[in-house]
Amino acid sequence: MTKDLDLITIGRSSVDLYGAQIGGRLEDMRSFEKYVGGSPTNMATGTARLGLRSALLTKVGDEHMGRFLREELIKEGVDVTGVLTDPDRLTALVLLGIRDEEQFPLIFYRENCADMALSVDDVDEAFIARARAVVATGTHLSNPRTEAAVLKALELARKHGAQTALDIDFRPNLWGLSGHGDGENRFIASDAVTAKLQSTLHLFDLIVGTEEEFHIAGGTTDTIAALRAVRAVSGAVLVCKRGADGAAAFVGDIPDSLNDGQTGPGFPIEVFNVLGAGDGFMSGLLKGWLDNEDWPTSLKYANACGAFAVSRHGCTPAYPSWEELQFFLDRGIQEKALRKDQALEQIHWSTTRKLDWDDIRVFAFDHRSQMEEMEGATPEKISAFKELCLKAAVAQAAGRGGHGILCDGRVGTRALHAAADKGLWIGRPVEWPGSRPLRLEPQVGEDCGGLKEWPANHVVKCLCFPHPDDDDAMWEDHLSTVRRLFQSCRRNGLEFLLEVIPSKVGVVDDTTTPTVIQRIYDAGIYPDWWKLEPFRTEAAWAASCEAIERNDKRTRGIVVLGLDAPEDDLRESFALATRFPLVKGFAVGRTIFGQVARDWFAGKLDDREAVSRMTENYARLCDIWGDARDSVQKQKAQGAV
Repeated sequence: MTKDLDLITIGRSSVDLYGAQIGGRLEDMRSFEKYVGGSPTNMATGTARLGLRSALLTKVGDEHMGRFLREELIKEGVDVTGVLTDPDRLTALVLLGIRDEEQFPLIFYRENCADMALSVDDVDEAFIARARAVVATGTHLSNPRTEAAVLKALELARKHGAQTALDIDFRPNLWGLSGHGDGENRFIASDAVTAKLQSTLHLFDLIVGTEEEFHIAGGTTDTIAALRAVRAVSGAVLVCKRGADGAAAFVGDIPDSLNDGQTGPGFPIEVFNVLGAGDGFMSGLLKGWLDNEDWPTSLKYANACGAFAVSRHGCTPAYPSWEELQFFLDRGIQEKALRKDQALEQIHWSTTRKLDWDDIRVFAFDHRSQMEEMEGATPEKISAFKELCLKAAVAQAAGRGGHGILCDGRVGTRALHAAADKGLWIGRPVEWPGSRPLRLEPQVGEDCGGLKEWPANHVVKCLCFPHPDDDDAMWEDHLSTVRRLFQSCRRNGLEFLLEVIPSKVGVVDDTTTPTVIQRIYDAGIYPDWWKLEPFRTEAAWAASCEAIERNDKRTRGIVVLGLDAPEDDLRESFALATRFPLVKGFAVGRTIFGQVARDWFAGKLDDREAVSRMTENYARLCDIWGDARDSVQKQKAQGAV
């Protein structure tokens, strides 16, 4: 069978609820951030970010948290063939906090949880045969049922020529050695646990653990003696993690000193959060191991990935992409608190964003003032009409990707709520309509605190009207508001779309928008998306794209706005815009809904007719866009572009 997977991890899969406040007791946490968790699940994600083809064998509940884990893994590129659903048990939860540099309280909610129901019947030979390596973790050796599943997977791995690895991952209270409130404890001696581990260690080619974890595996708190006890029953490469002192790999006999093992460079950074650091370390180590790097190189990857984890909030969210790791290794440390390194954080953000929107066709009905000005419009009618707009968008999308909406949260709340499960790209405006200088909607707040309430998949869209001829005071007003908004987006994990229309306030030429773009980047603002007016010249598009790519080669891209243009004008502008790969799609509103809205508010159309007409209008624009893209691709194939 073709080995189309690099590794399969087996074991715990949970939702981490991380205390958002730093420096207090878990008892005093006011809010929590929700992340993917569980050592094997963390490693599957961490290795996928580094470019390995990863999969996970586990169980989750048939409920919201189980669906969250599955969806997040898919977004990260993890194969979820082995993520099975248990109809009778709940997905495990973990509550965690960061109290100080040494205290990281956590509570495991794992009573009869889904992943501990994994059994031999869940281990499919064809699935295991796909992998070059199978990675187990210690917790699933603590229970006869899950242990049997792990042993079967290891047996099948060897049968099909795969390598095997163990992360000892010793949590005393998950072995029943202490109570629920002792989740932070990393070591309690136990002859029974030592015997259980030693009965399996011969099955592995690689065994990884902290000094304390080798103490439990070896049955002694003398680290060298413990490593030698493990060596007596296993020929595996042993990698001992030593915290701030790095890590050492032992291929053969265990020397008299840990310093005599093979090592990789360490990274002296601020310790902010040790939770999940071992899984980050293991992700980097597995990357080097499976890429056949030598142990110093593999340990360099591992130490660096561990450094990212201890310097950021959360476990899985902290792990680097391959591009980010290479940047860090090439450039070195400039800020010991890595989460405060702006260049590094920008790469981390832009290379770990979820989903790919390479072709996006957005129905924009976020317009507020334009609808309010229509005869017969009332807030209640506008809200109802936006629900009809959503129905038209869903009808055109028909379950296909690449479609989206722009809808406001002031009079479009019901439509936004209804869009939650429709698979659409969703953007929401935050600016007070037409404001110059820029002001934000009261719902958002001038401090941008309202963004805390937004769903994670909503894109923050802001329209402003800057112009190169604006005086310094106006520019500072523009930039201070946009910067505050951008920073709040990052704090809340929301993508940011910035729309600029300088033509509304002054004379423009081919250099106007590129000049505006550069001033925004100079202010330290990196939009995920740009929304630009349809330029009339190739030079204007070329200069704008160059300005963006010069400053941010990882941007999501540009969407073209419509400005209430007739379809023929949009056809012409689309034909020009699609010549530039950075232009990913359009966001058009009044061309689709304008006349329909006027007729509906005046009572000339019923709901069904309004939805039908808008669906047709939206479909025609999608076709115009698609035809323009196809034409450019044909020209490129013929060498004409």
